[in-house]
Amino acid sequence: MTLLSVVQMNSQNDIEANFSVIESLIQQSKADGASLIVFPENFVCFAAGKQQETAARFEEIQKRLEHLAHHYQIWIVAGTLPCPFRPDGSIIEDGRVRTVSLCISPERTEARYDKIHLFDVQVGDAVGGYQESKFFEPSNDVVVAKTPFGNIGLMVCYDLRFPELAVMLRSQGANLLTAPAAFTYTTGQMHWQLLLQARAMDSQCQVLGAAQQGWHGEKRQTWGHAGATNSRGQILSMTDQEGAQLLTVPFDLAEQDAVRASMPLIQHRRLISL
Repeated sequence: MTLLSVVQMNSQNDIEANFSVIESLIQQSKADGASLIVFPENFVCFAAGKQQETAARFEEIQKRLEHLAHHYQIWIVAGTLPCPFRPDGSIIEDGRVRTVSLCISPERTEARYDKIHLFDVQVGDAVGGYQESKFFEPSNDVVVAKTPFGNIGLMVCYDLRFPELAVMLRSQGANLLTAPAAFTYTTGQMHWQLLLQARAMDSQCQVLGAAQQGWHGEKRQTWGHAGATNSRGQILSMTDQEGAQLLTVPFDLAEQDAVRASMPLIQHRRLISL
């Protein structure tokens, strides 16, 4: 059995202040005996309009996170960071950036996932409308990272609404799905827990939903409720507290194998043309 940590944060626009919280949570996770800690979306800097400024520091921030992973001997799923270049190193020339989730071992960055689904929606909150595609370039690449305790299918926030991605990650060997998120208060209240459980049921993977919570500036409010499911879709733990929180939950690969053997969804799946 392995212990895994899921984080809730109330990140603001001060990178150094956020890093103080990040290191404190890593220390707490390590004290709990966890092998992995998952941070939420925008965990290093949460500030509208600062994507380019933060993206310019992508490699510096990546190295800093690699140092923390090495120092504390823990795996890190580094929520999301804005990045000005694609995985092949090519620069995004139209002024947009990529939303990147890194999987970092104690030795190096092992995998990079660029967010596929972008949040272009109307929401009944103080912001009103969101158009991520104006600021971010989408990816088309599905990523599974191999670890000693199981394979991690990397997802981000809005990706949770697309079951085909979770199923594809499972088909490519995922045991765990990570979902760094910054759900709006309105959509999170309606759907966050439901989506964590649904994607676990679809894929028979354990789902780790790291979350932003609270106010970020004057208009943006996020739902929080960082949580984790088991491979049956049951909630293992979910916080209803405000601010920085850490949940540490067990993951048992043998138990997951038993769940999948008793209900072999992948073998039963049939593709039906409409």
